[in-house]
Amino acid sequence: MDETPPPLSPRPHLSGWIGTVLSAPQAQPLAHFYRDLLGWPLHADTPDWCTMQVPGAPANLAFQSEEHYAPPAWPAGPGEPHMMMHLDIGARDVATAVAAAQELGARLAEFQPQEDVRVMLDPAGHPFCLYEDR
Repeated sequence: MDETPPPLSPRPHLSGWIGTVLSAPQAQPLAHFYRDLLGWPLHADTPDWCTMQVPGAPANLAFQSEEHYAPPAWPAGPGEPHMMMHLDIGARDVATAVAAAQELGARLAEFQPQEDVRVMLDPAGHPFCLYEDR
């Protein structure tokens, strides 16, 4: 009997696994920020490359050092580096999540486009959102 688990992707050439990589001037401090913010352990933890598994999902979040890293502007204007992606992080209590993120080194973004979401900037300047996950 074949005990191969069913594929995670309906595309036979894909495994169903996905990873997201954030660049920073130094990968390790940014990885430690997200490790402490999310409470997920790091799998790889080196100065220039770190990864963490997303619990219960075929996905990970990774961090790489990039020598010429420039943080995105939020919101970006003409000629400024644009955000390529951002993380949405569900919270049971947004105000408490904001305070915890700030204690770890995040900043509240000046521009807040929604009343029920808080846009934060991580220590490398990447925007991420904290929203009430009901």
